[in-house]
This record gives sequence, structure tokens and C-alpha cells, in this order.
Amino acid sequence: MARALRVPKPRFKVPKIPRLPRTDEPYEDVFAEMTLQEHLEELRSRIVKTCISIGIAFIAGVILSRPLLEEIRQQANADSGLDVVSPTDPIALYFKIALYIAIGIAMPVIVWQLIGFLAPGLTRKEKRVLFSSLPFVTMLFLGGAAYAFFFAAPRAFDFLSTFLDRTFDWSPEGNQVINFYLTLMIGLGISFQMPVVMFLLSKFNIVSPKRMRQYRKYALMGILVASAIITPSTDPINMAFVALPLLALYEVGIVIAQVFGKPRKTTAAAA
Repeated sequence: MARALRVPKPRFKVPKIPRLPRTDEPYEDVFAEMTLQEHLEELRSRIVKTCISIGIAFIAGVILSRPLLEEIRQQANADSGLDVVSPTDPIALYFKIALYIAIGIAMPVIVWQLIGFLAPGLTRKEKRVLFSSLPFVTMLFLGGAAYAFFFAAPRAFDFLSTFLDRTFDWSPEGNQVINFYLTLMIGLGISFQMPVVMFLLSKFNIVSPKRMRQYRKYALMGILVASAIITPSTDPINMAFVALPLLALYEVGIVIAQVFGKPRKTTAAAA
């Protein structure tokens, strides 16, 4: 009888598939240690990228500076033009406006580089939350600057230019007008970040929405003080133009913190 053919057994072992961790299992964050030289090199790289982005945006700033100055002159009710003190003031103000336009355009890149520099020292949850909030930071800053430029500043100049107009000759100095706009736009742009800050405080379980409601009267006092600092003038009308949207944003921040800012319960806490 013919022998039955014997099939040789394979001599290699099938690799075992590693078990994937469950999504509800806690993971451990690993922080990469960096030397002082590596930190300085990382900082230099971030600064260089920021300067390059501002330099590219400066081209757009030079193009937009002239129509923006004309718009400021009209809003300031300076029919005969903005007054200057030094012979170099016109060109200095022109490039000053261009630089601030460039910084505003490059603001998303600046914020991205700042968070990217701080990211190695953050946990995965903190990185995820911060990077997801970047678009809202940019939109709120631009919204605050736009509110200052198109609404708050024109209303302020309408009031200031007609105050005792028969006694005073309204001829605003160009450098002071530009500083008026910059102070108002940067102050409101930063203040409009209030909902994002309140969301992060609630998300990281630092301040709960319930505490935010209890601190409403203290927040009101802080908003009034901040409005007095942001507003270049001292009259209550312009101060109200700044304080009212901030009060509304505080209430919106409480709602956002209540709906989206609740920290997730871990399995250990649930148990």
C-alpha cells in the first residue's frame, strides 16, 4: 500500500495581535523631557515662524492701511484731516496701522505657535481641548475688534466731537486717535474671549457653572472695572458701549459651560 502523504507543519509562529486598550480605560500621559538648549531652540523656531507670518501679512497691511486711515478720519469726524505734531507722523502712523493689521491677520498663527510651544507640558485632554478651542478664540477676537471699530469707536467720537462744540475746536491729533482705536480694539478683542475662558475653567473642573452664577455680582464689578480701563474716554456712555456686550458674553459663557464644559466622568469615578 502507498504511504499517505504527510503535510509538514509550518515552522513559523503566527504573531499574536496585541490587545487594543478599551476607550474607557485610563491612559497614562508621557511627557518628553527637554533640555534647556532644546527649549531655547524650540522657542527660537516658534518666534521665527511668527515673524515670518507677520512679515507676509505686512504686505496686506500696507495695502489696507490707506483706506483704513481714511475710514478712521471719517469716523472721528475730522473733516479737515487728522492733526499731526511731528513731520514724520504721517508716515509713522501709516506703517503703524499696517503693522497692527499684519498682527491681526497673523493672529491665528501666533496663537497656534504659542500653544504649540506649551503643548509638550500638557496632557492629551488639555491638548485636545485647547486645539479645538482655537477657531473660537480667533473668531471671538475678530468679533471684539470689529465691534470696537464699527460700533463702539464711531459712537464714542459722535459723542465726544459734539460735546461743547461751540467752546472747543474739534481737531483730534492723529496719534491719539490711532491709540484710541487700538486700545479699544485690542481690549475688546481680549475681553471677548470670556466664553472660551469660562468653557475651559468648567471643562478642567476648576470653576463649575453653578459657581459662575454665584459669582455673577463679582463678575459685574470686574466687568465695570475692565470697561473703565478699556474705554479711552471717561464718560459713562462709552463705558456702557463696552460693558453691555461683556455682560451678555458672561451669561453666554455660563450657558456654554453648562452645556459643553462638563468634565467627563471616568470609570473609576462612576464606580
